[in-house]
Amino acid sequence: MDVIWDMETSDPDDFITLLLLLGHPRVNLVGVTVTPGTPDQVGVVRRALDWFGRSIPVGAFNLGHVVRDPGQGGHGRRGACVSSWHYAAFGDMPPSTDAVPGPELLRDLCGPSTTLVTGGPLKNLGGALKLPGFQLGEVVVQGGFAGAGVVPLERQLEKFRGLVTCPSYNLNGDSRSALAVIAAETIARKRFVSKNVCHGVVYDRALHAEVAAVRDRATSLRLIWQGMDRYLDNHARRPAPPRNTAITAAEVRLAGDDGTLALTARDDAIAGAAARGLDLVAVTADAVPVCRAMPPAVAHRESADPQGKMLHDPLAACCAIDPTIAQWAEVDLYRERGAWGSRLAPGSGVLITVGHDHAKFVATLLES
Repeated sequence: MDVIWDMETSDPDDFITLLLLLGHPRVNLVGVTVTPGTPDQVGVVRRALDWFGRSIPVGAFNLGHVVRDPGQGGHGRRGACVSSWHYAAFGDMPPSTDAVPGPELLRDLCGPSTTLVTGGPLKNLGGALKLPGFQLGEVVVQGGFAGAGVVPLERQLEKFRGLVTCPSYNLNGDSRSALAVIAAETIARKRFVSKNVCHGVVYDRALHAEVAAVRDRATSLRLIWQGMDRYLDNHARRPAPPRNTAITAAEVRLAGDDGTLALTARDDAIAGAAARGLDLVAVTADAVPVCRAMPPAVAHRESADPQGKMLHDPLAACCAIDPTIAQWAEVDLYRERGAWGSRLAPGSGVLITVGHDHAKFVATLLES
């Protein structure tokens, strides 16, 4: 199947998904687009393509995107809109400007038989929808929320039990484009892999052992193991990052949904996050830390390993490869006061996940 991957690089699972798609036997990756599209981000993508001997086009939403000094992350130095984990796990990845405008690349590569998988704000796809001639067979979006009234009570994760709406980072990163995607007649099939399912899929030590057992079968599996080995070891050694009033700095560098950093009073940043139902979390240890609005911490984890990593984007990619991994409901996906929800709506043409088959997901992830 012909696949395009639209990604960001502030979190490991986008890059893990890139490795997965490059090595999966059922996937022909024909292009990659990046948001916002800094040279550091393009360099990370280009280095991964080099490992697989692939020369495919890369698109950037805004190659001239400028950020302040990104500072240090939990694993060491950060790049512009690139997490420190990328460099700690895989070594130096020099910046690159070898990219074309992302929306134009999507317009040129997409067609009735193409599947686009998205793991970040929908800026590139939103831009492509505005271009004449754009047509897409299927989009699989990591984002959205299906809650009470759509997901049966026995399938609702504890942290979301009873909720009807919930913020969604990727959709809120460009809500206008997200709403345009939902309404687009030029996209034949629309699937949303929602956080109510993603938050139940965790890469923990048990899954790491399964990857280790087969890592020599494929370059992609070896690199996934390498990256997650670094992640798990690092997170086992360090305490949880400070949240909200535990952040002691008077000012913080607040990371926006588009990767920009804005110097903000700590109390104002906490209030802004709380208004969205989120916590303010320090993601660097600088004197003026970089902070992001993130889902509230919960005492209960869906994994027995508290150091696990939720696999939002790899789950979405695997659902694109094999839609039978998930159980789907046809819904009206809507935005309300900064949060997203779903209503059952047969005939809407918009499908959202309400559950998944974990064994089938793992089998697809490890296929080589």
